[in-house]
Amino acid sequence: MGKKIVIALGGNALGQTVEEQKLMVAKTAENIIPIIKAGYEIIITHGNGPQVGLINLAFSESSKTNSKVQEMPFPECGAMSEGYIGYHLQNSLKNELLKNNINKSVVTMITQVEVSKDDKAFLNPTKPIGSFYTLEESKTKPYPMKEDAGRGYRRVIASPLPIDIVEKDAINDLINNHHLVICVGGGGIPVINDNGIITGVDAVIDKDFASSLLADKLDADYFLILTAVDKVSLNFNKQNQIDLDTLTVNEAKKYISEGHFYSGSMLPKVEAAVKFVEKKDNRISIITSIGNCYNAIVNKNIGTKIVK
Repeated sequence: MGKKIVIALGGNALGQTVEEQKLMVAKTAENIIPIIKAGYEIIITHGNGPQVGLINLAFSESSKTNSKVQEMPFPECGAMSEGYIGYHLQNSLKNELLKNNINKSVVTMITQVEVSKDDKAFLNPTKPIGSFYTLEESKTKPYPMKEDAGRGYRRVIASPLPIDIVEKDAINDLINNHHLVICVGGGGIPVINDNGIITGVDAVIDKDFASSLLADKLDADYFLILTAVDKVSLNFNKQNQIDLDTLTVNEAKKYISEGHFYSGSMLPKVEAAVKFVEKKDNRISIITSIGNCYNAIVNKNIGTKIVK
């Protein structure tokens, strides 16, 4: 059994349109093949921000002009995005495996991720999604709406923290039989467990936090977060920018408390990397670009390593 690596793909590994996404995931697959050749067991997660927004928008706009079309519940929008992004990744990875004469199956697991019904995020939904509406139109909607930067009113949903991966045992069985698994797409479909009844809820789970939890539940050896930059930096995009080769958990927490990382970009990645590493000895998180994903595992000077 090779070492397990959970690879979280950022939005730059996917595209804004179907055709662009096909091209980008094909390139992503090429970069992942060397890791598979080296004998590692791979679990791939991915974002879905633009894709789930477009799905939600399509149903929302169609419902305005066609009474037969209803707005799609957000858990179902998430499932749709997991399915078609997973299909593109699955297709590209299988083609690359065949090209390299590697006999390995690829499977996409539509994944439910449990959140707490008591999570405080549900009391203050902040994540805007979908269409813009006038004030009067917003008053007719059965869900929270907020004004968005002078452009109109939009639906807002909560972003609770993940607490469990419902399909973790099935995912682990697939890995133990040497299948390549794509799962927890877009942070997974948010669900609550109410006295043994699992129910989808309108929410968005941060992809990196869900991927970190998955890596912990699977007892992975590495958690690899692929993004648009080669390394984590202090003073990013400033003249005194400092690229970081290695961060201990305590150093990372110190930099977080000092406000070095932005909430909309690097902060959740560093926090997710820390969560995985601090729960058990001999774990390593790596944050780097897609092109460096294999080299970052075998070369200590590539990417940013987070260690205990």
